[in-house]
Amino acid sequence: MQFDRPLVPARLIRRYKRFLADMRLEDGQEVVAHCPNPGSMMGLAEPGLRAWLEPNDDPRKKLKYGWRLVEHTDGHFTGIDTALPNRMLKAALEARAVPALAAYPEVRAEVKYGAKSRVDFLLSGAGLPDCYVEVKSVTLCRTPGLAEFPDAKTVRGARHMGELAAMVAEGHRAAVLFLVQRTDAARMGVAGDIDPGYAAAFAAARAAGVEVICHRCAISPEGVTLDAPVAVLD
Repeated sequence: MQFDRPLVPARLIRRYKRFLADMRLEDGQEVVAHCPNPGSMMGLAEPGLRAWLEPNDDPRKKLKYGWRLVEHTDGHFTGIDTALPNRMLKAALEARAVPALAAYPEVRAEVKYGAKSRVDFLLSGAGLPDCYVEVKSVTLCRTPGLAEFPDAKTVRGARHMGELAAMVAEGHRAAVLFLVQRTDAARMGVAGDIDPGYAAAFAAARAAGVEVICHRCAISPEGVTLDAPVAVLD
């Protein structure tokens, strides 16, 4: 998926109120950018880091820049937009570009299931069990080469694991699909020290038959695309 407009480099001054970030452009101008990541962004919000912003000229939008990437000192990138992976993945699923799910010709997004949830994608096809897919964006990296999820406690995420397990019990197929939005990660694991509740729910769902799929993303200031599968640690 290509960005709609060419990104421009900036330096982070501060992130605040979850959705706002003060940035300094290369010409010295200070602007406020929308931060499309309500999470903790552990390790990704230190003042002075290099960021990439997407400008917009939509008169309906109050902020004229959206924060898209963090560029690390080693030349690697992290995508911080939590909505972008689902848009990219929808196109990949429709193109049958996710090997573990390539058998499904029909892709529906945001379908109600469970108690009060909407599954990210419901896949279906003649002669195939319906497949419920929850997508998780992974941006945390505390150990070189290892991406981790979550970066903060997520009661909602734990509930999703239980709901996926319930779908398996009903005879359907279910999967959690981790999209690693980092180019410097070759493995992925669950951060049980950050959220023991999620780790327990994840382990229980996996034992109940929920599939675990993980891909990293190819990321540059030009765009974000689906990349190779990544091993998930037990």
